[in-house]
Amino acid sequence: MATVGTFSHGEIAPGNKLFSSFKTLVESAFYGNNVEKITDLAAAYELARKAPGAAITDMPVKHTVELGLPEDAKVIVFNDGKVTGRTAAARRVIGQPGIDKTLYEGVLRDALFQGTHKKFYAGEVVVGLDKDFMVKAHLLLPENYETNFYSYLLNFQIMTQEWRALYQDSKAYPEADIFLYADPDWRHPDFPHGLALFDPEHNVAAILGLNYFGELKKATLTLAWATAHRNGYVACHGGMKQYQLPDKKFTMAAFGLSGSGKSTITLAKHGDKYQVKVLHDDAFVINQTDGSTTALEPAYFDKTQDYPLTDPAVDYFITCQNVGVTLDEAGKKVIVTQDIRNGNGRTVKSRYVTPNRVDHLRSSIDAIFWIMKDDSLPPVVKITDPVLAAVFGLTLATKRTTAENVVGNVDMDKLVIEPYANPFRVYPLGQDFEDFKNLFEANQTDCYILNTGFYKGKKVTPQDTLGSIEKIVEGSAEFAAFGPLASMSYLPVAGFDVDFEDGDYVKALRGRMQSRLDFILAQAVDNEGYNALPPEAAALMEKVIAELN
Repeated sequence: MATVGTFSHGEIAPGNKLFSSFKTLVESAFYGNNVEKITDLAAAYELARKAPGAAITDMPVKHTVELGLPEDAKVIVFNDGKVTGRTAAARRVIGQPGIDKTLYEGVLRDALFQGTHKKFYAGEVVVGLDKDFMVKAHLLLPENYETNFYSYLLNFQIMTQEWRALYQDSKAYPEADIFLYADPDWRHPDFPHGLALFDPEHNVAAILGLNYFGELKKATLTLAWATAHRNGYVACHGGMKQYQLPDKKFTMAAFGLSGSGKSTITLAKHGDKYQVKVLHDDAFVINQTDGSTTALEPAYFDKTQDYPLTDPAVDYFITCQNVGVTLDEAGKKVIVTQDIRNGNGRTVKSRYVTPNRVDHLRSSIDAIFWIMKDDSLPPVVKITDPVLAAVFGLTLATKRTTAENVVGNVDMDKLVIEPYANPFRVYPLGQDFEDFKNLFEANQTDCYILNTGFYKGKKVTPQDTLGSIEKIVEGSAEFAAFGPLASMSYLPVAGFDVDFEDGDYVKALRGRMQSRLDFILAQAVDNEGYNALPPEAAALMEKVIAELN
């Protein structure tokens, strides 16, 4: 069995490191007499179909038999209120500096007590789709949120008889099952934006006052990634695919925030000129021993912004959040996509949208692509120094998107640094730096930066990006020296000239590198130095800046 869900009487004691006050508080709520356990997707679908406010479209769900759904299942739409994205400001992590454990124990006890006065549904899923890495996760969600409950059981792998047998035969880890308690109706004057409370060491979380489905998905992944990290894996918020060429295989990972092009790159069909295996477009882990990779989810939680109703991928939508509904010419209820209703419309798509889908890849990674929106960088840059490759992932520069509910007066166009494109890390950043540095050094993994934003005011299109990736995959890419930067080169792309004789450009590039250095140095001070980095990270960025002077 992968994670620990039951204990002998002698193991139930304060000295057992799998127990904590938070684990005990949250898990106990699952056994209340106000909880109904749902064990199959057909039952969850019926609950969602009858949920208040759910819109049952006339769009049929494909592969109902394989998914375990009624044959006449339809796409279900449920819409939230003002907030249609994740709220990072709500996150609190027990064990990090400045977090008062006693305070949050009391807040959680009150929240759980308030929840005893209404009905909840409990579900059980597997996170991690190969016997090398599987974690059992439990969700508790109140009535009136049956659509989110159903989406959760679709997004992860519900514990069917077949998967229970695989899970029982999977690698065991000295970790507790994940327990996730959620109550979107919770309100507290001290937490006007809600509270996402994590005790990652004990695999428990409480999502309070937040009804966006993505909070449930990312909370579960947060704990699964932390579990993987503690047990010899690199936690990855990115996409993973493998090209099957006549004479070789090319395995690549692309890391970026939602809206950066991560899913577009991972799921691209390239005009069907390659055989491609897709692992996942959002969440996977890398085994540090053998370099193999495992997907954490079967489904895809994707933005509907780029999907008109005529797109073939729409046929694989199962549920939708924060999209519209209208009538087509036949009087049938259909969805309104492309963010006409609001930003960050979403769907849970089934795994069958990619017929070449796999859950595990034995091959180690040939290349990592950091997806950025840094207008000082041309569309494709190659990094040859393995430590510098980890430093650029550490200082991944991008922009906020509608996938996030940003609290306060924040300039959404301002460049921000999001290390390794993973805002869900609940352990010190320096540990991720060491993991990725080791990946580049030990596995000799190549590194590229993809700028999917603007370069000198000109938009980099998906065609520019995908065409460049094809050249790299095929081995035909010819890189040119990136000015005086010794460990960097760039791929010439039509319309995106690189001119180091342009003083204004060099100044802008130097400024971007300085902002990266400033970020690295700040980690030694911010948050009591929790995310402090080894000296080599700053030293390498200082070297890059010196080369530009």
